[in-house]
Amino acid sequence: MRLTTLGPTHPDVVASWATSPDECRRWCSQDWVTPGEVLRWGTETEVLAYLALVDGEPAGYGELWLDDEEAEVELARIIVAPALRGRGLGRRMVTMLTALARDHHPAVLMRVHPGNTAALRCYATAGFQPVPPEQAEGWNRDQPVSYTWLRHRGDA
Repeated sequence: MRLTTLGPTHPDVVASWATSPDECRRWCSQDWVTPGEVLRWGTETEVLAYLALVDGEPAGYGELWLDDEEAEVELARIIVAPALRGRGLGRRMVTMLTALARDHHPAVLMRVHPGNTAALRCYATAGFQPVPPEQAEGWNRDQPVSYTWLRHRGDA
C-alpha cells in the first residue's frame, strides 16, 4: 500500500464507496457525498487529502486536518473501498496517516461516529484510545453528534 494525492478520476471512485446514507453519515456526517465534494475537501485550507493505492488501484481515502494553533493533527474522513474491507487495510492506512501527521505535530487525534463500531475497532488496533470523558464532552458541544474522540497512544 502507498499513499498518494488524488488524481482527476479518484473523487468519483471515493464518493461511490459509501453505499448508503447511514454509512455515509458514519463516514463524513452527510447523507450523501458527490465527487465534487470529495475534490473540494482536498483543497480546503490546512487539509491534506490522501488516496491509498494497492497494486495501483484506489483502496482507501483519508485526510489530515492540520491545527497549528493547537499543535495537533486530526485524522478525518477515512474510508476503505467496500470490496477491500476486513483485510487490515484500514489499520495500515491509519498507521501511515499517523506517521505523516507526526511530520507536522506530535499530537494525533480523530473523532469517530459512535455507531461506527468497525472503525472504532480498527483505530484501537492502530494505537488510538478514547480521550478522557470530560474532554470529549467539551469537544462535542458544537458537534452534530456525540463523537467518540480518540488520541494516539504515542502522543508526546
